[in-house]
Amino acid sequence: MQSEKIFALDIGTRSVVGIILEFVDDQYRVLDLIVKEHKERAMLDGQIHDIAAVSNVITEIKTELEQVYGPLPKVCAAAAGRALKTEKSKAEISIIDKPMLSREDILHFELTAVQQAQALAAEKQATTDTHSYYCVGYSVLHYYLDGERIGNLIDQQGKFAAVEIIATFLPKVVVDSLMKTLHRTGLELEALTLEPIAAINVLVPSSIRRLNVALVDVGAGTSDIAITDEETVVAYGMVPVAGDEITEAISDELLLDFPEAERVKRELWTNNTVITTDILGFELEHQKTDIVSQIAPAIDRLATSIYEEILALNNQHAPKAVMLVGGGSMTPELSERLAIKLGLPTNRVAIRGADAIQGLMIADHILGGPDQITPIGIAISATNAPIHYVTATVNGRTVRLFEAKQLTVADCLLASGISIGKLYGKPGMAMMITLNNQQVTLPGQYGEPPLILKNGQPCSIEDPIVDGDQIIAEKGKDGKPPMIKIGDLIDVVPTQVVTINQKRYEVHSMLLNHGVEAKISDFVKDRDHIIVSFPETIDQLLTSLQQSHLLKPFRIILNGKESFFPAFSATVLINGEERKYSDPFPANAKITIERKLEPTVGNLAHVKGYMLHQSISVTFNRQPIILEKAITEFLRGEKALVASDSIQYGDSITVKEIEYTPFIFQDIFSYVEVEKPPHAKGNFSLLINESEATFYSPIQHGDHLQIIWDTVPSNQ
Repeated sequence: MQSEKIFALDIGTRSVVGIILEFVDDQYRVLDLIVKEHKERAMLDGQIHDIAAVSNVITEIKTELEQVYGPLPKVCAAAAGRALKTEKSKAEISIIDKPMLSREDILHFELTAVQQAQALAAEKQATTDTHSYYCVGYSVLHYYLDGERIGNLIDQQGKFAAVEIIATFLPKVVVDSLMKTLHRTGLELEALTLEPIAAINVLVPSSIRRLNVALVDVGAGTSDIAITDEETVVAYGMVPVAGDEITEAISDELLLDFPEAERVKRELWTNNTVITTDILGFELEHQKTDIVSQIAPAIDRLATSIYEEILALNNQHAPKAVMLVGGGSMTPELSERLAIKLGLPTNRVAIRGADAIQGLMIADHILGGPDQITPIGIAISATNAPIHYVTATVNGRTVRLFEAKQLTVADCLLASGISIGKLYGKPGMAMMITLNNQQVTLPGQYGEPPLILKNGQPCSIEDPIVDGDQIIAEKGKDGKPPMIKIGDLIDVVPTQVVTINQKRYEVHSMLLNHGVEAKISDFVKDRDHIIVSFPETIDQLLTSLQQSHLLKPFRIILNGKESFFPAFSATVLINGEERKYSDPFPANAKITIERKLEPTVGNLAHVKGYMLHQSISVTFNRQPIILEKAITEFLRGEKALVASDSIQYGDSITVKEIEYTPFIFQDIFSYVEVEKPPHAKGNFSLLINESEATFYSPIQHGDHLQIIWDTVPSNQ
């Protein structure tokens, strides 16, 4: 028979527990257990604040046990669960135009969120040294795609991806102070574990760790919580409410000093009546039910605090079961109240003592209650599954890792302080443009993922590591600015055909960049101002075809002054129906533009009230003749115009009035041809109304004009 004695310490907030465990023929036996309280406040939230004071208590326990079991040079110890820092974090990235997400992309993404949680833990401790925390573990709470929860991001595409994680960290200073304290007592650390891992290892074997179970260690100052699921520990937490809250409530209700109230709390676990001596010296007997009723609010606060932290760590879901350990777990009605709050049957929330540890024997003088689970677990776990330091290098820098779980390349990167997000190549410089008066951001190309090498070979960040591994993390290449053509920004470039006054036109979209005509094949540049338009109304159509003058109010320069003539404006017909300029036009429209009045000199004179001519009616040799004389002259430049001449849009027209002169006899010869009769002599007479006249005699409207020739007698 071979035996091996194991010395273990559970260094708590209120007390230190020393335990001697014997391992004989594959079975553990608890030989001895000593509890000594701190003489002063030397511990705070699991961290040793007064190394000398804690060392003195440990030395007392060590000396006392050595008197029975001989020299104890080595010890197993644990980092307190209450020292663990659990933080939530959410990271979001743009994945617009990014290739489908791979498993490696998502792992890098998750680690970015873990580093954010690490920075948050450091911020709460007023330090900027984020890698002074060991990441004990993390789990994903939710993935998001474009703001909506999604089960998995692999091969997904969208605009934005996000991941929300919960991560647990152990401050390195906790381990460092523990090592210094043990060194001061002359003890060598044989094995190290975490208190929650220690308790879980002895109460929740791996065969049932796939179940979602919560282990709650209710101590004096804090209640430490660990959650198992899918064969691992997925989260750790702590609430600063525990057994001392109950002790203080008893003290307040029964007027007891703290040590007396602590004694009463412990007796309530086994006795139905308790005798107390209050601060006034009165000795009283109390029923357990009465005391429990008086301290019910404190019990409820403790149960509520534990319940809320369990939900926070377990993604707002109640676990399948809850195990309570630690001295504070023996608080009356705690398990029942916690079961009600979690919506679990009362037999799913149970207090577990040392007798629940399989294959363990306990000496008769040791009670083996729930307050002894953790120290026993430390002794067994630190031996069976000790946590070692692993040394590796990242980009030539040595990192030491706390092996609380299977370590991976990702853990090395976290411990090195390298920003996971900065390992990815930077996105190319984005461009800002304006498209149809809307500001548009064109992102650059995505940067490439980093190249990770382990011992010179490419690897994944989830690959395991061993002591001495060398990791190289090379930043991925930066992305390039966007290479986008104007045509890439436009869904469809429409084209239509219309007929205007029997002429066929193709109507295209108009592309302008900074006011200059552009092509859809042009590459977009930063700060471009692009306008893409297609005519929608008749007037927009004519403008795009440079035919807008057909619809404009008729304008000319008359005697040097701009003048508009609505009488010459156009009427628009589409497929034979009159329309307004602002009406839309259909595809393949046949458009006719007709003017109400043709812009001629005569019509302009009529519109402006000018008289072009003065006329009189006379008879000549008994034939009616109308004589005309221009009294208004129209000029286009130097060229004189007649009434039938057309006037064009924008012409410069000069109008001149001609000085009036009366008609005279000789004006008639512009309208008639005069022939000499065959028998006439060379002499003739001019008559106006039978009176003799000359070529220059004035004539009036209605006058009768004659030419009388002298004739030769026929017998001559």
